[in-house]
Amino acid sequence: MAERRSMHVSGGILGIFGGCLLLLVNNYASDPRRDFIPLTALGILLLIIAALIAYAGVLHSLTHAQLFSTLCLTVSALWCGSGLVYILVGQNVLRPEDLRSSLVPGLAAFTFALFIISGVALFVKKTVLFLIGTGISLACAHQIAGLTAANFGHSATAACHLLVCLVCAYYGLGHVLSRLTQGKVEAPKADLKQTAGLKTEQPQGCTVALSVGLVMNLLSAAVLVCPLLGVVPSLYVGHVPWLWTAGVFQFGMCILFYRAMDTLAATFYGFTALLKFAEGYSALLSSIQPFSPVPFPVVFSVLFFILALFSCQKNIVEGLYQLFFVAYCISIAAQPQGFFHGGLQGVQGAIFVVSACMLLITTFNMVSSSTIPTGQNVFKAIVNRIQSLTLRAQDKELHTPHLGYSKYADAEVLGHACSVLAAFAMTATIGNRDPLSVLILPWVVMAGGALQLLCGSVAFARGKTFESTVFILYGMMWTVWGLTRYGGLYGETRGFHVAVGIISFMLFNGLVTVAALFLNVTWFLYALSFELILISFLLDAVNALPYGYDIGVTIIFGLVSFYCFLAHIFNSTFQSPQIPLGRALVKLGGVGGGADVCPHLPARKATSVHQIAEIMKNGGICGMPTDTVYVLVAACNRPDAVVKAYQVKKQAEDRPMSMWISSIKQLEPARHVLSPLLLDFMEAAWPSSISMVIPRGPWLGILGLEDAAKHIGTPQSIAIRNPDCSVATHLINLVGPIAVTSANPTGEADTTHHNQVYAKLGDKVDGVLCDGPSPENIASTVVDCTKIETGHIGFFRVGLIPKSKVLQIFEEVQNRHRQGQANPAFEYDTVTPGTETVPSQEEEVTTESGRGTGSSTPSTISSLESSVNTNEPL
Repeated sequence: MAERRSMHVSGGILGIFGGCLLLLVNNYASDPRRDFIPLTALGILLLIIAALIAYAGVLHSLTHAQLFSTLCLTVSALWCGSGLVYILVGQNVLRPEDLRSSLVPGLAAFTFALFIISGVALFVKKTVLFLIGTGISLACAHQIAGLTAANFGHSATAACHLLVCLVCAYYGLGHVLSRLTQGKVEAPKADLKQTAGLKTEQPQGCTVALSVGLVMNLLSAAVLVCPLLGVVPSLYVGHVPWLWTAGVFQFGMCILFYRAMDTLAATFYGFTALLKFAEGYSALLSSIQPFSPVPFPVVFSVLFFILALFSCQKNIVEGLYQLFFVAYCISIAAQPQGFFHGGLQGVQGAIFVVSACMLLITTFNMVSSSTIPTGQNVFKAIVNRIQSLTLRAQDKELHTPHLGYSKYADAEVLGHACSVLAAFAMTATIGNRDPLSVLILPWVVMAGGALQLLCGSVAFARGKTFESTVFILYGMMWTVWGLTRYGGLYGETRGFHVAVGIISFMLFNGLVTVAALFLNVTWFLYALSFELILISFLLDAVNALPYGYDIGVTIIFGLVSFYCFLAHIFNSTFQSPQIPLGRALVKLGGVGGGADVCPHLPARKATSVHQIAEIMKNGGICGMPTDTVYVLVAACNRPDAVVKAYQVKKQAEDRPMSMWISSIKQLEPARHVLSPLLLDFMEAAWPSSISMVIPRGPWLGILGLEDAAKHIGTPQSIAIRNPDCSVATHLINLVGPIAVTSANPTGEADTTHHNQVYAKLGDKVDGVLCDGPSPENIASTVVDCTKIETGHIGFFRVGLIPKSKVLQIFEEVQNRHRQGQANPAFEYDTVTPGTETVPSQEEEVTTESGRGTGSSTPSTISSLESSVNTNEPL
């Protein structure tokens, strides 16, 4: 893992080296009359390099080198925005004389941001990061000077890039060379090592995403405040690349915050991403200056205000910072052409200053052990004095789903907020205006479309089928209708073709509405009110829309969505009281609702395995991942559990259970009846996906199976296996030998995901270890070892382990025995006279399979007549 992180760091550093080398050559070789590299080619190359640097920064964002990730993502955004500007100029979308007005606002923002980041790097003695950040910051400053005076700045800009190239080449190439020579060449030491001022543990949340999100707020504020300061004439098309770059990066930071289990920060940066796209849309249509309707920004300010209040539970400074965006939304509503008005630009000037201060505080606290106070416990102290309120613990357990585990936090807060925004944006009337001239399209397509699709994806990753279906369906509807109605595609067209598409959405939403009956009242009203909106779309398509109907139903849907937003953000903050969502209007008999679901625990945690072990020791049966599909297991020393597992599985008599062990030592009770050759073969072949059929004996009773032994194997033999799975081995170490069968009723398909265990077996299972989708679907190799003393082994079925590999292992064990080299790990007693080894009938071991590798060696194979269906996976 450390080597992988080192390669990510080296990749990011070398990406910065490549970008600086490109700009170095271009600045040294260009003159005021001619560009050495065509601007289109320069822009495309910068975009490619920016993507590579962003990839390295994201991969490293959840490690201790957080300052490195912040620097990588900031530089990536700088070259992404400037690359897009170069492409627009190169393709004659912008005039060459517009290059200064287009680049200066973005370069100024990144000059300031990189100066802050490099200052923090200097404080914590990160020499490499300090030199890189300072070099690129000075390069941006000199580039601004060169854009102002044609004969000034090119050489100085190139010199700054040369400094960065030398530092990156020293560090990046040195580490790559050390990796290629396997440490023979010592890697440079003046790099991302922890020093005395660094934190040794990563704080809760994703501070990398927080810092980068603040840089993007700084960028958009600089673009909008420059016209007010007279740096550029006005907001125009050349500023779109910077604003939409900020929006895309904040969209990415929203995803990172969901990965970091921080719903409030993810919602905030989802909101700010919407503002960046709306600002870019206004700049794109600067010639007509889009009209901003009042209802939407007012509602947006209310959502920002509520979010700011609840964000105070993290720290007071962050809550106060978000209040500036409340003022920003109010300033949008105050003027019809808000983004072009001095009042709004003045608010952006304040946001620029506050964002810079927040960037300094956040970045410093991210890497320094001595932090700047932000009022983290003030909210908690105030709430604790109010007896009627009880705070929830804000940790990852808050977002643990009923079934399984997830890498993402709940996204319902942002999903419902987007529904509010899209609905109230629809209440604005166009009248005789051009649809593009009214600022509705970005709110509907981005808020109702793109962000709801993101929320649906997050809900799907959390196993929430209904919620993901709703958000994805509604996101698609808002996107299609927004582009059609407000993107200039609709025009005056009314008729059958548009109506057919809307009817299709109505049918799908009808199914969603019926499904919501089984969830709760709030979700039912949410789906039903959206069905009313779809009806308004249909009536509008056939030109039969009653006056005011569309505005009325969108307001109803918006109010229901606002209630859902408020309920989810309130209930996730306070344990009591709770804003009610209502009960299910219809409840089916049997299992459902998630209230009585058995424990679904992540297999990667040792505490989870211990909890499942305790359940099994107390007679429970559990689902467990293997190196292939999921299986149902019971402890052999709990015969009642073995019988229960057999009955739950609904086994046929010719498909018995198998027995799994964690090591050969657990077969100690059977060492008198198992030959030394067989034990050596087991020792050489296990752990693996090789199941061995061995003679049955009275030793099974010593394991505590009692009468339940009849369910394991046939009257003549049993199948036994030591799986090549760390989770299974650890569990068997805690419980002892286990009885195993497939985690699905007989005759059904294999269980390939932890959620399917409960779906197929219901509340009859007492616990599930969760490890996501199964890695393999190929059956294990089943070997007949009942005649092994004669030098013969047979194959009931060849699975993932090739026959040649099994034969090779057996041949090597035989050769050792011929030379008298028995396994010294065992002391064998003489086999009790009269003990018989009866040939076995084939059986179903389990509906799981294994993993292995193989090579070929000849051996003698006994001829077998299988008594079971070998199509059943073992």
